[in-house]
Amino acid sequence: MAPSPSEVTIREFEPGDETAFQQLNEEWIIEFFDSLEPQDETVINDPQRNILGAGGRIFFAVRQRQIVGCCALVAGLHGYEVAKMAVMASARGAGIGTKLLERVIAAARELGATRLFLETNRKLGPAIRLYESAGFRHLPPERFYPSPYARSNVQMELELGRVV
Repeated sequence: MAPSPSEVTIREFEPGDETAFQQLNEEWIIEFFDSLEPQDETVINDPQRNILGAGGRIFFAVRQRQIVGCCALVAGLHGYEVAKMAVMASARGAGIGTKLLERVIAAARELGATRLFLETNRKLGPAIRLYESAGFRHLPPERFYPSPYARSNVQMELELGRVV
């Protein structure tokens, strides 16, 4: 059965998705923070090298054949990180972020991750509530990891448990 026109599907990165990934992330970062930071530019300008080539994955939400959201699972120094989650402004509030986050958590489990990490900003209340609803817990400031992002003032983690 074909999906209904309003149904959202989640799929992995495909060749040619670089532009959508870049545009979605530029849109939300500029909307909330006015400009991109150097680390943003590095990551979103070359996701093949900086995410996929480093052992990560990128997922896209597609509705009516249009990419309306994305989220990356980045392999890093502190394990796997949920990063570069973006939902097009006109598509927010429809549960797309939830679907993306669920898929990223599942992918982390598939890769054998026992913990997920993320960083965000207090200004992004709906995103923080989404992460909390998925089981992420706030790290106290004394446990914060050094961040390449000046805007990072919230760090969270999700314990996935041991893989047997």
